[in-house]
Amino acid sequence: METRMVLEQLKKGEISLEEAELYFRKKPFEELEGFAKLDTHREIRSGFPEVVYCSGKTDEHLIRIYRHIYESNGEVFGTRASEHQYELIRDYIPCIQYDKVSRILKYEREGKKRIGKIAVCTAGTADIPVAEEAACTAEYFGSYVERVYDVGVSGIHRLLSKLDPIQSANCVITVAGMEGALASVIGGLVDKPIIAVPTSVGYGASFHGLSALLTMINSCANGVAVVNIDNGYGAGYIATQINRMGVSAGEKF
Repeated sequence: METRMVLEQLKKGEISLEEAELYFRKKPFEELEGFAKLDTHREIRSGFPEVVYCSGKTDEHLIRIYRHIYESNGEVFGTRASEHQYELIRDYIPCIQYDKVSRILKYEREGKKRIGKIAVCTAGTADIPVAEEAACTAEYFGSYVERVYDVGVSGIHRLLSKLDPIQSANCVITVAGMEGALASVIGGLVDKPIIAVPTSVGYGASFHGLSALLTMINSCANGVAVVNIDNGYGAGYIATQINRMGVSAGEKF
């Protein structure tokens, strides 16, 4: 549960003073029998709740973590989940949602307000799974996202036909494999920050995304920052931080 929500419920008389006091007396983390320390105060410190990285976790650990976060916060978000893990968690949280493309396993409260605007662009259709991880992450954290897919440099006219939604965003995420040129091209067309995401899409000489990573790091376009290979979650998180700043600046001026 968020701090603001606790205070609002206390103000409305929906919870007692003792119940609110109990929430604030909790440790900044909660230990789950030695295998996990859930960072319950992360949202208070950073503005973002803890997210679950599902891959590699045992069934028992994942169930315990998901149930605890869901029961504490009323929503839960996990990345890199398998269909097996979805079926597993659904037995305990029937309302859980799974997206096969992004591999995100989540439940979020209905009616969540999404502010500002982030544009998520891909060079090709094969880059969409990573792009969807970025887009879904940003949406979960409260950003409005516009998707512009399959606009790679091999058909530059496709990108130029979509400049309006890209240029009007507070931040642009560009997702590309192969040689990763899309970030540089978009970087020369917009006046907002670019978050470049190299993907492991490509033939042998792409070295599982290393070629795209190096191209993006060496971009001659200004305003391009790069996250790790296939790190859609990281891009969505950073883009949300930038988007929130853009919305706040707009409100001030």
